[in-house]
Amino acid sequence: MSSSHLQKLLRYRAWADRLIYDAVAALPEGAATEARATVFGNMLRTLSHTYVVDDIFQAHLQGRAHGHTSRNTAEPLPFDELWQRQQAINDWYLDYARALSPEQATEVLSFQFIGGGEGRMSREDMILHVVNHATYHRGFVADMFYQVPARPPTTDLPVFLRDVPTPQR
Repeated sequence: MSSSHLQKLLRYRAWADRLIYDAVAALPEGAATEARATVFGNMLRTLSHTYVVDDIFQAHLQGRAHGHTSRNTAEPLPFDELWQRQQAINDWYLDYARALSPEQATEVLSFQFIGGGEGRMSREDMILHVVNHATYHRGFVADMFYQVPARPPTTDLPVFLRDVPTPQR
């Protein structure tokens, strides 16, 4: 996968995250932390999970220990802190992708899954994973909007391609 394609996907991811975080912030007080019938229990915990997985794969890409023993934080992070961390790691991934040579992008790295077992993925596949993983879980958050009830933002890739001018992609 070309560096420019990885960068486009990461810009899309950052755009979609901004839309979902802005929409969650605009919900009525307590809606983001209200218990919901979903795997992580509520919107904030679901967003926290995507951040933790981003942090884990950042560590894999950097060849360092990540320190996580779970795929979520032990305690929920405050919304504003989580959003700041998410923006910072989104920026990190974009900068990382910009600096990757074609040879580095296809290099396969070994790592341990938190749930056990060894994983092996190329650097570009790890980046693709964090983009896809976030998209998957934004879908869970969007579903929870309907339980509020509220309308979630549209964060589809075709909408990004339509609405975000090419130089910013």
